[in-house]
Amino acid sequence: MGNVENPVAGTVADIQRVQELTDGFQLVIDALKLNGIDTIYGLPGIPITDLTRRAQGAGMRVLSFRHEQNAGYAASIAGFLTQKPGICLTVSAPGFLNGLNALAHATVNCFPMILISGSSEREVVDLQQGDYEEMDQLAIARPVAKAAFRVLHAEDIGVGVARAIRAAVSGRPGGVYLDFPAKLFAQSIDASAGRNSLIKVVDAAPRQIPAPDAVKRALDLLRGAKKPLIILGKGAAYAQADADIRALVEKTGIPYLPMSMAKGLLPDTHEQCASAARSFVLPGADVVMLIGARLNWLLSHGKGKTWGGKGHKDWGGQRFIQVDISPQEADSNVRVDAPLVGDIGSCVSALLAGMGSAWPKPPAEWLSAVAEKKNGNIAKMAETLAKNPTPMNFHSALAVVRDIVKANPDAMFVNEGANALDFTRSIVDMYKPRKRIDVGTWGIMGIGMGYCIAAAVVTKQQVIAIEGDSAFGFSGMEVETLCRYNLPVCVVVMNNNGVYKGTDVNPTGGPDVAPTVFVKGARYDKLIEAFGGVGANATTPAELRRAMEEAIRSRKPTLINAVIDENAGTESGRITSLNPTAKKK
Repeated sequence: MGNVENPVAGTVADIQRVQELTDGFQLVIDALKLNGIDTIYGLPGIPITDLTRRAQGAGMRVLSFRHEQNAGYAASIAGFLTQKPGICLTVSAPGFLNGLNALAHATVNCFPMILISGSSEREVVDLQQGDYEEMDQLAIARPVAKAAFRVLHAEDIGVGVARAIRAAVSGRPGGVYLDFPAKLFAQSIDASAGRNSLIKVVDAAPRQIPAPDAVKRALDLLRGAKKPLIILGKGAAYAQADADIRALVEKTGIPYLPMSMAKGLLPDTHEQCASAARSFVLPGADVVMLIGARLNWLLSHGKGKTWGGKGHKDWGGQRFIQVDISPQEADSNVRVDAPLVGDIGSCVSALLAGMGSAWPKPPAEWLSAVAEKKNGNIAKMAETLAKNPTPMNFHSALAVVRDIVKANPDAMFVNEGANALDFTRSIVDMYKPRKRIDVGTWGIMGIGMGYCIAAAVVTKQQVIAIEGDSAFGFSGMEVETLCRYNLPVCVVVMNNNGVYKGTDVNPTGGPDVAPTVFVKGARYDKLIEAFGGVGANATTPAELRRAMEEAIRSRKPTLINAVIDENAGTESGRITSLNPTAKKK
């Protein structure tokens, strides 16, 4: 018969040869799964389309968005909720840039996140030869990321993913960029060598134990305080040391002030909560303990009139204890007398151990003064919330939301806007930790729908979102994503016809509306109906209540257009002082 090859034998040999190989696509998937990462938020396209298909085929959950920025925000808040880096996957150049905003947001807010982007080939980028979507993405990412890495060889994917994970979650968490050039994905290597190249990260965020002398210094200062105050930041919420933080607050008897994403660490209705007396306790306190909170703009940098200083640069008389994992955070704005450096769980545990069993309560005069101011403000707010104007204003609408959240304390609560954010933060009480997620340190708009999607996916709980109409516009198209994945999200758009309010006019009398004015009487609820979701139009508190209760009962994707008086709201909300205005209007 001569030297005729056996076609069947050749086919078997080819199959065996293929089975002995792996490629970059698979190694990325294997590296993530090995480290317990099972969800990707992203948007498919060149060169990562097959990565999304194969990741889904390997059992990972791959959620595809309409815009990379929203996928990035989803990944960032997933990191906050889970203490594992949320993964955002984008295409090269424009897609990478769309995700970059969320990466910077994660870094500023200390959320663990990894932005993975495909990229152009190095030799073409470095010679600037005009490749498809050519961009030196690594160089662009570095200034806004906690760390940035590029992987060129399949054998290094395991190391690259491991380094990204460790960088994202260790110390002060943040955003990490991981650059995968297109050629990397198709590289084939021996399957056994590939498996051996992967790294399961051990103790990615090791505990950082505070120094005993630092603990003693902090306790000595706190013990001698006449008007002490504790401020809880979102770092305290991220730490998931809920029982110890509550024990510390209650054991000391000190009034506490939760920053917005720390609301619910203890119920906002707790007798020691001083939120309703914020403007009284900040300038009045003599010793302030910051737990996972930074003295940034959200706390007026620890100085100025907010803290009893005469001018915006003047310090008040407070002495500060600061619990933070980053030593360089101390003295960032004012003198910190007792820095306590370590992870929050370890620091709070050490403080509790050092307090002993007979810790003195704060002076009764201070507690009585705080309670009197707090109760007076709560009574005034109750009177305002009891009113029922026509059309609705923020207060009458949010009185309904407050009741709904109280009846559903396990629901996740997303909030963004200007006035919609400010009013909601002060009106709607939270009862459990990490249930309120909002714009965070940057105070940006656009996080809404991305946060909703991640919150629903991570917690599997009902999600309630309170959105300003302007804020909703940044990510509104993601309501299709809500419907596509059938997520239990109830979005309430506070519609007052514009940015801040809808009453501005064009000073020239021309045909264009003012820059802050939207289409009058817009029906945002119709948007979700186009994709099979439930829309509702609410013009009264009763209609809003019925629509929200039905959304929670059905767990269907729902959007409620809450019609608010277009005169409701103030320019820039409560940060008008940050918005310079021209002397001549």
